[in-house]
Amino acid sequence: MTAVRDTVSLPGQVWGLAAADPTGPLYVTSYAGRGPSAHNLNTTMLTAVDLTGATIWQRSFNGHPFPPRVDTDGTVWVAHHDGGSPPGFTFTAVGPDGTVVRSVTPQQEPPEHLGAVVRMPDGFCAVWLPTAPRRRSNNGVARLARHGDTGDTIWSTPLPLDTISYPGVVEAGDATGWQVRPKSAWVPSTLQVAHWQPLLVAGDRILVEISDGSSGIGICTFVETATGQVISATEPSPYHHKAIAGPGRFLVGAQGYGAFTSTLYDHDGPVQTWPSHGMMLIDQHGTIRGPESENRLPSRSRFRVLNPDGSMRDGSPLTGYYTTYPALDAHGTTVFWRDGALLAVDADHHQRELFTMTDDRAVMSRVLLLDHGTVAFALDNELLIFHDTGLAPLAHGPWPCADGNIQGNPVSLYTTS
Repeated sequence: MTAVRDTVSLPGQVWGLAAADPTGPLYVTSYAGRGPSAHNLNTTMLTAVDLTGATIWQRSFNGHPFPPRVDTDGTVWVAHHDGGSPPGFTFTAVGPDGTVVRSVTPQQEPPEHLGAVVRMPDGFCAVWLPTAPRRRSNNGVARLARHGDTGDTIWSTPLPLDTISYPGVVEAGDATGWQVRPKSAWVPSTLQVAHWQPLLVAGDRILVEISDGSSGIGICTFVETATGQVISATEPSPYHHKAIAGPGRFLVGAQGYGAFTSTLYDHDGPVQTWPSHGMMLIDQHGTIRGPESENRLPSRSRFRVLNPDGSMRDGSPLTGYYTTYPALDAHGTTVFWRDGALLAVDADHHQRELFTMTDDRAVMSRVLLLDHGTVAFALDNELLIFHDTGLAPLAHGPWPCADGNIQGNPVSLYTTS
């Protein structure tokens, strides 16, 4: 089968893709334009696109793009600078017709910088960094805060990242030799949120990762949703992709510096570890599957299923490296873009190509699986929409696609009762 493709050119590199409903429209956040101009890099464009590829409306906001968070009624929340000096941050709601519905200014302390935010049923949960990215933090402490719908702070929890270490991290030697040598332990000079899935909410637990800006070594902290109380924290590691696995349950991957694992955590701590890391999906039966992701060429990655006993089932080898975070349909088929092809891997690990083209772009969004098997994702500044894929609707479960839902909001309202 060859899928039919529509292509939509966006103003600049895409940073987020979401929808309120499988029928669309798609909401895309991107830079305001191409090239490194100050305007392009400090302006967010929010674009609404229907499933035929037609642009419905666009709006612009101050600041570097954040992913859109969409309510089920079609309201899109955009985090952005407020235009002040120093800049504060505002959460603005845009209605389905493109009009601004309202804005919320959460309580914050300049020069704090917003690291990540998710939409909660009664407000927001946000990570605040002591300074803007790539600026020295002077031993500042990040914090996680729960904000109400008016921006008031319900609770605030410090997230210190003190002296850390990890085998395999190296540094340049001194001026007498400049040889590379192991970096035994250090205090981070810059703090950042994790590049992949920095903030997840699964019922009564929140998972948040803060990492060192120079090495990528970070710590995942588990926090009680209602009170902000810290429950536990992991040892420092090069954490990468994560997923919600159920009420208070998370899958945490580590990759780099010799690490290549995925660990399942529940309320009592680590449950199982597998010798694999990837962009994993989790269905309603708890089955974990997805394409492996390893910083290595030529590729050694495969499509994998992680069995409950710690063993793995091997799928087809995967060529190339850059991969969209996949989506899972109701029949157990995983769809993703890798090495110039739109691939579908069914429940029996049979792999087929839905579309191919010569393309080596490295900046990719997640995959959205929408109405009538429509597949959408972005490559750099282009939104690709594929029709006639033969795929079923998006599967049920805690993590059938990146962020756990098409709304782009990694919040599962599970309860443990």
